[in-house]
Amino acid sequence: MIRPIRFENGVLHLLDQRRLPGEEVWLELRSVQETATAIRNMVVRGAPAIGVTAAYGMVLAAGAAESVSLDTLERAGETLCEARPTAVNLAWAVKRMLESARDAIERGAGRDELFDRLARDASELEQKDVSSNERLGRHGASLIPDPARILTHCNTGSLATAGYGTALGVVRAATAQGKTLTVVADETRPFLQGARLTAWELDREGIPYEIITDSMAGALMARNEVDVVIVGADRIAANGDVANKVGTYPLAVLARRHGVPFYVAAPISTVDPDTPSGEKIPIEERDAAEVLAFAGINVAPEGARARHIAFDVTPASLVSAIVTDEGIARAPYERSLARLLGVELEVAEDAGSGPPEEAAVPSSDSRGETLPDSQAEARPDEAPPTASDDLF
Repeated sequence: MIRPIRFENGVLHLLDQRRLPGEEVWLELRSVQETATAIRNMVVRGAPAIGVTAAYGMVLAAGAAESVSLDTLERAGETLCEARPTAVNLAWAVKRMLESARDAIERGAGRDELFDRLARDASELEQKDVSSNERLGRHGASLIPDPARILTHCNTGSLATAGYGTALGVVRAATAQGKTLTVVADETRPFLQGARLTAWELDREGIPYEIITDSMAGALMARNEVDVVIVGADRIAANGDVANKVGTYPLAVLARRHGVPFYVAAPISTVDPDTPSGEKIPIEERDAAEVLAFAGINVAPEGARARHIAFDVTPASLVSAIVTDEGIARAPYERSLARLLGVELEVAEDAGSGPPEEAAVPSSDSRGETLPDSQAEARPDEAPPTASDDLF
């Protein structure tokens, strides 16, 4: 399993994903500023991976501080959060680290003690991300028929997380169960995360795959050559709207048109209960030059104008199910996601979004005991009731 993030001897090591698949290059980061720049420039990408990286960025900030100062750490957190605003895991990780720092400082921790505590917290967050993805994969595998051709978008594997992956983690888990799968990987313009990164991971795993241009997806669905679409997410609103790599929304529309299940796979930390709907999700717009050129080669006439909207929002009504490490949520998502988050939520009787399916299948019962995988989702081959990402 690929682990794209390492923290050793006070130095953060990141696998430079811009250089893949041509070469494996590791960068060494020693400051919060370098960490924010790496996130902004997409050395690391994918919401869970960005969150873990930000946590270690807070550790670097604590180590660089001349004295114990919560103000210094809060400014470091702001620097990190500004790097990529759409991925909620980044702000979530920064918040967790600040809460821990505040507690340590109130207890009288010195500089070295604060550094050690935050380093432990970041390491725990990294390990929990891997274990969460493994649980997510097992839940999601129950939705995958055998055999199946699975369409993915962007990169949602180990590279997009601390390890294992979200949507590709589902593929990995289903393959481990003996299912016969072929992944259809959208190339994902303009950075080609599908062609460069997803294909690189699948090749290392020995999982069959095909690369298609983004515009081929509809043609394949019309020819019944796609059984399932599964994508990741950078932020999921409380009502189930999903922000993911731009190009996800049209895939959901096509899937609904052709009666193909459209699943979203993301850890529960990607669900933002404070964002009521997709309209409230901040959408990053990047430099248009990233559309006009690739690998230093211009692909448009000199002086051409372009737009680079990095994410789009898929309405919950187009989502068949949301797979998390805590279980599988179905519409109405306001209720099912709140249940998985363990929060109380008032919902009107006529509220709800998405296809009218079951609410949620949690990964543990009311006593906190883990349920067998067979109870996580009992309808693996179910299509939507009607004919109907990782950051980079």
